[in-house]
Amino acid sequence: MSKQNPKRYSLEKINKNISSSKENEKQRSAASFLSKHMKKVYPIGLYKTCSSLSLSSLSLSLSQNSNDSSLADSSSQLDQKIALALRLIESPKRREVPVAKTFQKPTTEAACTEPGEEGFRRCNWITKNSDNIYVQFHDECWGVPVYDDHQLFELLALSGMLMDFNWTEILKRKELFREVFAGFDANNVAKMGEKEIMDIVSNKALMLAECRVRCIVDNANCILKIVKEFGSFSSYMWNYVSYKPIINRYKHPRNVPLRSPKAEAISKDLLKRGFRFVGPVIVHSFMQAAGLTIDHLVDCFRYSECVNLAERPWRHV
Repeated sequence: MSKQNPKRYSLEKINKNISSSKENEKQRSAASFLSKHMKKVYPIGLYKTCSSLSLSSLSLSLSQNSNDSSLADSSSQLDQKIALALRLIESPKRREVPVAKTFQKPTTEAACTEPGEEGFRRCNWITKNSDNIYVQFHDECWGVPVYDDHQLFELLALSGMLMDFNWTEILKRKELFREVFAGFDANNVAKMGEKEIMDIVSNKALMLAECRVRCIVDNANCILKIVKEFGSFSSYMWNYVSYKPIINRYKHPRNVPLRSPKAEAISKDLLKRGFRFVGPVIVHSFMQAAGLTIDHLVDCFRYSECVNLAERPWRHV
């Protein structure tokens, strides 16, 4: 070996030591810089994560991959690499809170079937062309048992008007009739004088003939006599059916009679007591309206309702 060789070897060794010391200094600077920034990003420290990657190995990896000569120049790239390194670290998994599904209620509900449509049948004589007031009378009044004297007198008077009008025409003027006939209170109607009778006859809205008005006044006087004998007009009428409505089971309109043996018996006795315009047909119409007889067709929605009313355990006295 020449003399220059030991010198060259010693110089190379010195250079390696110098470069090694510089490299270690760079690593310590990078580690301190990284630690400073990591506290800002992840203050609790990397040691609390589940990753096997340590701060020293991370800083060493970053310094070895860096080609910059100074740390000042590499600060911006170091921030980017820190972010990249954080992705490699297993961060604590966030617990996902299950979100309950919300079900919105339907905005539209199934529409109720209107009376007269499919599934909600009326008696066949109620048609699409029937007036609303007549339909309402069928749905709410016709066949419902009535026990009040004033209401029974009213229905008897309105039934007598069927000789001149139909139910629709009568029902449209029902409130007017109640007004001029004092709510069909027999005591007040029986006291009507000539002037009051003529005032009613001259009322064009009522369209009542004089004989019809006088008939109602005369029948009011007859009712007062019945009240003295039986206690009430209701007791007299319901006594004919033993205080329980007659429940029929008619399937077709042709089966519903215009008169009945019971109506004929009542008509005969009323005429004997001085009543007017109370033939068997009028009396049977009165019995249907007042619920003394249930003549709704069996497939009509009102049939079962009226039967339930008719079969109530109490009786009128």
